[in-house]
Amino acid sequence: MPTKSDKIKNVLVLGGAGFIGSHLCERLLEEKKNVICVDNFISSGQNNISHLLRMPNFEFVKHDILEPLNLEENAQLQRFQISVFGISEIYNLACPTSIKNFEAMKMASVLTNSIGTKNALDLALQYQSKFVHFSSQVVYGNFEKGDYVKEDFVQGVSDQLDPRACYDEGKRFSETLVDVYRQIHKLDTKILRIFRTYGPRMLLDDGQMIPDFIINALENKDLTINGDEKFQSSLIYVSDVVEAAMKLVNSQHNGPFNIGSQEVYPLVEVAKKIVAMTNSTSEIKFGEKLLFLREGAFADISRIKDEIGWFPLITLEDGLQKTIEYTQAHKDVLVFRTKV
Repeated sequence: MPTKSDKIKNVLVLGGAGFIGSHLCERLLEEKKNVICVDNFISSGQNNISHLLRMPNFEFVKHDILEPLNLEENAQLQRFQISVFGISEIYNLACPTSIKNFEAMKMASVLTNSIGTKNALDLALQYQSKFVHFSSQVVYGNFEKGDYVKEDFVQGVSDQLDPRACYDEGKRFSETLVDVYRQIHKLDTKILRIFRTYGPRMLLDDGQMIPDFIINALENKDLTINGDEKFQSSLIYVSDVVEAAMKLVNSQHNGPFNIGSQEVYPLVEVAKKIVAMTNSTSEIKFGEKLLFLREGAFADISRIKDEIGWFPLITLEDGLQKTIEYTQAHKDVLVFRTKV
């Protein structure tokens, strides 16, 4: 049982069974913190955190953040003595994220970005927790392809009635809500704007091209790029995103901060790398564009470099190798499940 002298912190990770969230839970456990992972498995799965369930400082709570969460009445969490030690940090990654299943998740997306974010912030207010909000590059709206965007960019056109506005406008509103709580309640909130991220535990057959490239290359099937040969993107490895959050939570800065890689790659070249690294005979094809998969802008990360001292460390080659090895070993469990 923790005591005040132990100085062990209770932290809450909302959306903690997701792709980025599960990596964050691991990293927080390395810091000897008590990690409470909350998820409803709408676009994630228990396999992402099954290896953590046996750890004494980790607890999973299945819950939909659209409903208020009472941590102190949860019998699973009694050993963390939340009524005494509170919650020192909250990381909000709760938001359904799927490319191929985007239409089915529209309502969940818009409500999680609004009601869910409010419920998360109310927990931060209750415990006076530090609050790290994972936002997205989509808050910049529609912009010219190939541009690097800074955090003060406010000229992007955003259509609140766009078919994907539940996510794009939802992320914009959630940032507003986070900052209003900071202004009114003096909460220590942080905002990260995440750009295209890849790594182990991304779901297969969901339109996330990197994991699908890998599994198809391993099976010598065609690699399909959802766009043309000019489609290019920055790609940041998941551990670099997690480290940005870890550095930011201990800083005096609130952000928002762009979290991405300034290296830009044509996806054709990325696909070719994967084919070569897997010794595959696959060919590269081009397919239809997907609603939730846009080329977007690239991250200018000069602000977080200057203020926090963060920058990505994992090269594309190293990141792809780690992702290939994980996908090859766990391909049977990286399956999308839509039922909660």
